[in-house]
Amino acid sequence: MKILTIIGARPQFIKAAAVSREIAKTDITEIIIHTGQHFDNNMSDIFFDEMEIPTPNYNLAINSLNHGAMTGRMLEGIEEIILKEKPDVLMVYGDTNSTIAGALAAAKLGVKVVHIEAGLRSFNMEMPEEINRILTDRISYILFCPTDKAIENLQKEGFENFNCSVIKNGDVMQDAALFYEKKSAEKSEILKNLNLENTKFVLSTIHRQENTDKPGNLESIIEGLNKINANTNVVMPLHPRTKKILEKRNIKVDFKLITPVGYFDMIELLKNCELVVTDSGGLQKEAFFFKKLCITAREQTEWTELIDNSYNVLVGADGKKLFEQYNKLKTAKPDFDKNLYGNGKASSIIVKKLQEFIS
Repeated sequence: MKILTIIGARPQFIKAAAVSREIAKTDITEIIIHTGQHFDNNMSDIFFDEMEIPTPNYNLAINSLNHGAMTGRMLEGIEEIILKEKPDVLMVYGDTNSTIAGALAAAKLGVKVVHIEAGLRSFNMEMPEEINRILTDRISYILFCPTDKAIENLQKEGFENFNCSVIKNGDVMQDAALFYEKKSAEKSEILKNLNLENTKFVLSTIHRQENTDKPGNLESIIEGLNKINANTNVVMPLHPRTKKILEKRNIKVDFKLITPVGYFDMIELLKNCELVVTDSGGLQKEAFFFKKLCITAREQTEWTELIDNSYNVLVGADGKKLFEQYNKLKTAKPDFDKNLYGNGKASSIIVKKLQEFIS
């Protein structure tokens, strides 16, 4: 069996690391295409180096374009590789432009699409990611869902009437977190380098288009983080998009901004922070994996089980609410023992099911 795997953004590197490690134990041939969506060394190459992900067989180097141009060029490049490699299936992760481009290219050529992290919904069609995940799900042959809620979403959309298989497997990001936790402690020196050893701090990442591109949203979030920083140090690995907007609008930032970090550094920051403030879907889960509460600067989230179990709270782009929730959560002591995401067995389930379905 030959699988063509599409990756292009940071969360996809992490997910691919977990699944590719399981694939390597089989006789499956995996061909990896890196679209180049994340091209900065700190957001791309470093993940392959430290996580020992197989070097991509192809790198399309497509980035820094508007959505239409980026997706179109990816689709064209992936189509050429499909025609050359003739895979049995094409596998995509998550909800990026790389995801929908790969799925469309494969579907139009009659190649079966496997979608890992299927069934997630924010119910916000203003999010490009929501459009990508809905369309990818609809043209997928095997849909691997991380949670019961994801299964429920697909059932409500009538997927039992489509020619596809819907499977609950758990979350592959938890597989990666559990596997790499020990390695991060050995290899990362970020706490020492940032003088954060034995120091309380809040970890934050902000990059969603809904926050960076709407006037006032980013300013309000930064204002809330500035207030938190007056009490507890805030550390933010700065996404290139956010960096440009901060500079363009001359937004005052009182807290520590650092360059994007690799996965091991992020794990160490997560393990040692007080709590997390983010608009990232992946980081909401990673906070839970490392037993940290999370404040999410969005109006909705795909990971509703985190909200339902009080591990996460939504504040939108409201800096005042952000600061209020920080004051509430900093003294909370929740129970993190619930099994929400499969406890590290998601990747092995995926590979086993692939061998059963594609033989």
